[in-house]
Amino acid sequence: MNRKNSMWALGFAGLLTLFFILTWQGVRFNYDFENFFQHDDPELDFYQEYREVFQNDNDYLLIAIENNTGVFDSAFLTKSLAFENELKQVDGVVEVVSVLNQKEPIISPFGVNYRPLLDWFSKESLAGSAQKIKKDKQWMGNLIADDSSSLLLLVQNEQMIGKERGDTLYASIESKLQAYHFDAFKTAGKIKAQGAFVNLLQQEFAFFLSFAIVGVLLLLWMMYRSWWGVVLPFIIIVTGIFWSLSFLLLTGGELDVMSVMQPPILMVIGLSGMVHVVNHYQTALVASESKDKAIFGAFKTLGLAVFLTALTTSLGFVSLYFTNVPSLMWFGLYTGCGVMFMFLALFSILPFALYHLPSLPSSNREVWASRWNKFLKLLFHNITAHRKAISLSFIVVTLLAGYFMSQVKTNGYILDNLPEGHSLLEDFQFFDQQYGGSKPLEIQIQAGSVGQDLFDYRVLKEIEKLEDFVRENYNTGFIMSPLTAVKAVNKAQNRGNPKAFVLPSALSYERMQPLVDKMGQSQNIKLWTTDKTIGRLSSKTADNGSLLGKRQHQKLDEFVESNIDKELLKVRLTGTSFLIDKSHELVTYKVFSGLGFAFLLVGIIVGFLFRSWRVSLLVILPNIVPLVWIGCVMYWFGIDFKLSTSIVFAIAFGIAVDDSIHFMTNLRMQMKEGHSLLKALFLTYLTTGKAIILTTLILISGFVMLTFSTLEIPWFTGVLVSLSLLFAVLADLLWLPVLLIPFKKVIERKINHRNSLDRDKQTQLK
Repeated sequence: MNRKNSMWALGFAGLLTLFFILTWQGVRFNYDFENFFQHDDPELDFYQEYREVFQNDNDYLLIAIENNTGVFDSAFLTKSLAFENELKQVDGVVEVVSVLNQKEPIISPFGVNYRPLLDWFSKESLAGSAQKIKKDKQWMGNLIADDSSSLLLLVQNEQMIGKERGDTLYASIESKLQAYHFDAFKTAGKIKAQGAFVNLLQQEFAFFLSFAIVGVLLLLWMMYRSWWGVVLPFIIIVTGIFWSLSFLLLTGGELDVMSVMQPPILMVIGLSGMVHVVNHYQTALVASESKDKAIFGAFKTLGLAVFLTALTTSLGFVSLYFTNVPSLMWFGLYTGCGVMFMFLALFSILPFALYHLPSLPSSNREVWASRWNKFLKLLFHNITAHRKAISLSFIVVTLLAGYFMSQVKTNGYILDNLPEGHSLLEDFQFFDQQYGGSKPLEIQIQAGSVGQDLFDYRVLKEIEKLEDFVRENYNTGFIMSPLTAVKAVNKAQNRGNPKAFVLPSALSYERMQPLVDKMGQSQNIKLWTTDKTIGRLSSKTADNGSLLGKRQHQKLDEFVESNIDKELLKVRLTGTSFLIDKSHELVTYKVFSGLGFAFLLVGIIVGFLFRSWRVSLLVILPNIVPLVWIGCVMYWFGIDFKLSTSIVFAIAFGIAVDDSIHFMTNLRMQMKEGHSLLKALFLTYLTTGKAIILTTLILISGFVMLTFSTLEIPWFTGVLVSLSLLFAVLADLLWLPVLLIPFKKVIERKINHRNSLDRDKQTQLK
């Protein structure tokens, strides 16, 4: 690139910046729980139809009100009832369920009477109510804690409530809770979690942006020790990030738990590309080339290499698009575009700046060049002298690492992203321990071809078997289903005896069926359709991870297959928790499928450079090493595959493969100048080897910034990607040259043939 073209490039950068300034949309943050579901999944389609019939299974807020002397205290119950009545008036609250508003039906020869479950208007009545409730598993561990220290209010809010509306609703509820001055309270639910996550995202984005800026400035000063060596790269990097963020917002994107990592990632990627160009430029100046010639040569020589590395890095991120999980898809796509914007900023601003800014002092360049040359010469000679040992070591270690990687489990939790000790996480754990769980469990049940409807006695017997298994398999709290209404009627006929909360005999059921129909009309939560052919079995479980969840789901399928008569009852598991458990499993598989596509494209790029599929395969091998070794590290440190760790492999591959592309591009250039393979390897080592080490250190320092995050996804990304970059530089500088040397004749023949064709073309043109 000459001086004139550099001015045109700078003008283009200015116009693009002006366009994004004029179209700036403002930063938007979002945390949508459903963005982690697998789209184009039949199970998701089924759940969406299911919730249209019944309701969304996570549009609720759990409120546990604690009392130091126990809940069976008349003053506490009176205050709690006043709070509940006030809560029902809040805009956005659909219904509140608690023991405070429960009325027990009592069936007598004179009809159906309803009496309050809790009567606390005298000491005697309260003592009687307490004694009765403590013996009844319908309430204990369901709406009252097993140790009687708290009672639960289940608040049903508007269906599919949005973030802003949910924030307003939760703020209103929390302010009322504070005003009543209960001894303590715990809350858990979607409207609380959304707000808490978005607040964390805003803090993380501000932290990463400021921390990345400070970190990059320090790195630049340490490398160049001049004002332009700090200011110029910083301007280029900030410009690239601004373009990337503006593009995201302009196309309707939002910042979420994934995209808050973009600033430090793009900063270090942009900086590493710049180091390659500036390093080549400085090397030319050391060799006493003129400034204009050094700049022109740097961009001519490395233009293709930097573009290809930007492309392969971008492909690594874009491979996440194959996961079909919206949050990962858009992170991969927008970060991939951001990498290309960073390349555009580098090549539109840097040439003009180099032409018009002073060079670094020659003494610094010569001293550092001498030190680097000594180190790299020694390293290269040791590698060529111990080729067999190096190659064998990499093969053995990689095979062992592959074995350990195959032992890594897939396991994730709904609140994986939250830091340990976060109040939201502690509240959810409280409900897991005291109320049977906070994780919804939903099963659709449907009358089979033989059963008339769900209230056919034969169908109810099948539902009873299913409930018993679900209770044991999932260790659930209270289960609600059409059978619940039947049990409640039977209990009512036995004057509220807790032992009668069971499915009665066939003869007794036949007599009570009209009462079941009547009482079922007043159900708080919709448990069956109008025609009574489709219903739901709904409960809550503790969040014990997707690995245990998968085993539990498999046991349920096996039980249904062997113990449930399909002609009487059809059973299908569904719900948000089931979909999240499934996403952890599928994302791991699809990330590696996307990596296969990225490997293929990189192989094609290298094959295009050397016109050889064998060389292409050789270059792929060192890039498998960091991925497999990361898997081994995960095994040894007990890190599982899940949404927050599987993505690391796509990011690591996209960035780590850059070293191979730079190495091979420089090698090809050296051989085109007529050098033998060994001589070209040596020269490549002295030039590109230095740049690879420097850029790796820069990239690692950038990704280490992510380890300061309080969220799990950035933390794992920082640790594992940093390790992968370290493994990648070892593979590229130690193993790749060793792999290439045995193919000396093939590579030289290909390059010589290409040189011959180029000379023939030039002769024809003359």
